[in-house]
Amino acid sequence: MPNRPLIPEALGPAPQLRSFTRTLAAGVALLLLSHTTLAATLEGLLARPSAPAGVVFEVVDRDPRALEFALPWVKQAATRLKARFPELPMALVTHGQEMFALKDDARGTNPAIHQLAESLSRDDGIPVHVCETYAGTRGLGAEDFPSYVDVAPEGPAQIRNYEALDYVRLVVPRAAALKPR
Repeated sequence: MPNRPLIPEALGPAPQLRSFTRTLAAGVALLLLSHTTLAATLEGLLARPSAPAGVVFEVVDRDPRALEFALPWVKQAATRLKARFPELPMALVTHGQEMFALKDDARGTNPAIHQLAESLSRDDGIPVHVCETYAGTRGLGAEDFPSYVDVAPEGPAQIRNYEALDYVRLVVPRAAALKPR
């Protein structure tokens, strides 16, 4: 007589499979949660006894105007970090809706954002990266961004590249948290 499952197929997966699926889902959730908690806080970085190898600021927001608030925050954070660790290298990766404010043809409607991004790059030595993959979803390429913006193949991969160099990821608060109330 062939081996037959103890639970008929019509009743759904066996309890062991359901248990495994739940355990797997919980493991994936913990992995994702631990990835988000790997990001440092500004105050935590400033409290360190020694400088990290570098800091990569991450901006990702659904608010297309987020850079109006995020870039001043980055400028202030960079100033504080440089005061504490003068030789600290930094970079900025923006890879959400907000990055489109840095398009060349958006300079007229976002002059302050462009001026600050250019200053971060030129004056502060902080490379500003946007995500080419996300830009591509709108039919945009590197030629659609000014020369002071580096168009990286993928924003998340660019962050991982910096982390591979032992940079610490510092997630910039979302615009909703930075907007004056």
